[in-house]
Amino acid sequence: MTSLQSRHIDNVYSIATGTALADPAASLVHKSWARCVREHGLDPTKPSPARILPAQEVRAHQQQLEHFLRAARAGMEDIYRRVADLGYMVLLTDAEGITVDYIGNPAWDDQLRRAGLYLGADWNEAHAGTCGVGTCLVERQPMTCHQTEHFDATHIALTCTTAPLFDHSGKLTAILDVSALRSPEARESQHLVRHLVSIYARMIEDADFLRSFRGHWILRLGTAYGLVDVAGELMLAFDEGGTVVGANSGARQALAENPLGREVSQLLHMPMDAVWRVGNGGASAMPFAHTVLLPGGGEYHASLLAPRVRRAAAPAPDTARPSDRLPPLARIAGDDPAMQQLLAQARRLVDRGIHVLVEGETGCGKEVLARAMHGASRRAAMPFVAVNCAAIPDSLIESELFGYTPGSFTGGRAKGMKGLIAQADRGTLFLDEIGDMPMALQTRLLRVLSEGEVLPLGAESPQRVDLAVVAATHRDLSALVAAGRFREDLYYRLCGAVLKLPPLRARGDRRYLIEAMFHEEAAAMGSAARLSEAAMLRLMAHDWPGNLRELRNVLRLALALCTGASITPEELRLAPHRPSLGSCDAAPSPADGGDSAADATRLLDALQRHRWHVARAAQALGISRATAYRHMKRFGIVAPQRG
Repeated sequence: MTSLQSRHIDNVYSIATGTALADPAASLVHKSWARCVREHGLDPTKPSPARILPAQEVRAHQQQLEHFLRAARAGMEDIYRRVADLGYMVLLTDAEGITVDYIGNPAWDDQLRRAGLYLGADWNEAHAGTCGVGTCLVERQPMTCHQTEHFDATHIALTCTTAPLFDHSGKLTAILDVSALRSPEARESQHLVRHLVSIYARMIEDADFLRSFRGHWILRLGTAYGLVDVAGELMLAFDEGGTVVGANSGARQALAENPLGREVSQLLHMPMDAVWRVGNGGASAMPFAHTVLLPGGGEYHASLLAPRVRRAAAPAPDTARPSDRLPPLARIAGDDPAMQQLLAQARRLVDRGIHVLVEGETGCGKEVLARAMHGASRRAAMPFVAVNCAAIPDSLIESELFGYTPGSFTGGRAKGMKGLIAQADRGTLFLDEIGDMPMALQTRLLRVLSEGEVLPLGAESPQRVDLAVVAATHRDLSALVAAGRFREDLYYRLCGAVLKLPPLRARGDRRYLIEAMFHEEAAAMGSAARLSEAAMLRLMAHDWPGNLRELRNVLRLALALCTGASITPEELRLAPHRPSLGSCDAAPSPADGGDSAADATRLLDALQRHRWHVARAAQALGISRATAYRHMKRFGIVAPQRG
């Protein structure tokens, strides 16, 4: 130990234990020294080398920031080009202080690794003591930890300047750090670096903000009139109705109240039509002609950025209809009162953090509703991952849902696999046929919903996930709970709100649905055929046991077979009404007193009609192939060639 390290240890100990007066200019650092001794139990007389995590653990931390790392990496590369010649390197840590990315001179790799300026280094204050990253995680403000301001004597040659990175909801996401192995002794030598790190931290935040809300309108406010289009300090993302769904750090700091969920017109004290005029009605972005005065003070100029991605495929100009320009939830129903009431409830549930359970018969549009809720939310630009719990074989459902690490089991992918739940991070997870999920996996899913984290097979530590969850079923989950076939705690976790979709035969907007679906299918097939009124009347009179799924198949087949200018009733292949096995899934077992004999008869009849082709029989009954096999096993039905 050198004499400099020895003097440093004495100084840290005397200040941390309160026997010396803290220098007011370094109060933040001295506060951290005291925290290290009194709260973290660190001993300044026992310096320790940098702590580097194993590669497998580092990958787990990286996966949690997968989307954010794309914007962060671009910013890191740009700032590194500006400071590399001065001997600096750049690193990024997650909210736990683990280094998930870094850029440095390859010739210095050994020195950087020994110093902890390397991938996988743990700079959490509880382990590393006072340092740029760890103390920034606590204080949540830009700072410099210069040489002997470090707690651990091992690090007193380093200078580290950091800034926190927050997501659009204000959650601390990462730390940007610019460090050097050696630097001038004067702390003032780092002032310019600190300013540069703060600027790039905001640039990375705003780049991630713009990516996250590229499907929404974004209002940018800036103090410089000519630069507001490219350098808006304050940004608010809002939907078609004017409700704010996201705000960057500048906006959260400038506005006295939480802007999320508020009307943008109320926040800015200006009518909504004036907000639309900022972007000339959305046609182009142009600076607003008047000064925007914020309630907390400050004058800003504004520009409006239109959505850069479509939430649904845009129709061709010659086939566009007024309904195609409606918000996602408004497109899926006509003037049916029950559906309008249901959609009003769905709008109020969007972005409220409430899990939704959608109930309804097979094929009645449960996934369509879930996708519309996703498209109307602030998560619209993020993944929508649909999981059919009945279609995935029991032997694969665990690895499909939760993923696995390399080498977890024989036959797995060499690089492991990211599970469907992790793929839905920051987006929407749609769990279709949730009533068919095996009991063992219901317990693991409950942990995902309650803890907000997923543990892949073979992994030692869980990954954080941010999910909007919509589950769907045509079964009576409460009856399954009573029968002991569905976990009660999972049931109550899923049904934060329940939306009951009516079957097609009970809806008063059938004409609207038929026209909308026909338009979609005709556009997809490039067909100019029209639907005759006689064909429309026949479609309106059908009872649709297969609901919307059956309707789509009928329209698709009619368009494929049509040879004239319009589709006639004779070209509609409508199947005669047969009881659907869709209700068979929800039917009680014989022990429960249900009519299982009738269910078995319907299944056996369908299998015989389709020459024991299980997939075709299942399609005719409106159920999945996996469900058909499950019922064959339940009723003891065996194909002739296997008998």
